[in-house]
Amino acid sequence: MNFTIEDKGRYTLVTSNVDKLDTTCAPELKSELVYLNKTGVRNVIIDLTATRYCDSSGLSALLVANRLCKSVNGGLVVCGLQEAVQKLVQISQLETVLSITPTAAEAVDLLYMEEIEKDVNKGQ
Repeated sequence: MNFTIEDKGRYTLVTSNVDKLDTTCAPELKSELVYLNKTGVRNVIIDLTATRYCDSSGLSALLVANRLCKSVNGGLVVCGLQEAVQKLVQISQLETVLSITPTAAEAVDLLYMEEIEKDVNKGQ
């Protein structure tokens, strides 16, 4: 399987098991993300630690994930970007669109902070 999906309660962790996130596997990631969205998942962390290469279809899958999470008032955090993937994200200027952290633990912290912020803003 190209992606491991784990329900962690307040978020779902999607771990990439592919070396290249490209046209061969990005559609699978998109369909997994659409399925998660349809089943009520609001917060997603995508761990790309094992992925050393990404093309435009891979970036498209990340943008789909971001849009799906935002559509249900949730959040997406991408973590573990390898150098080549990080450069592509920067060149595409997606670091201003996507929430990115170095590790999965930091991604969890960021998601929880965003949830707390939403709760505080609701009360105002």
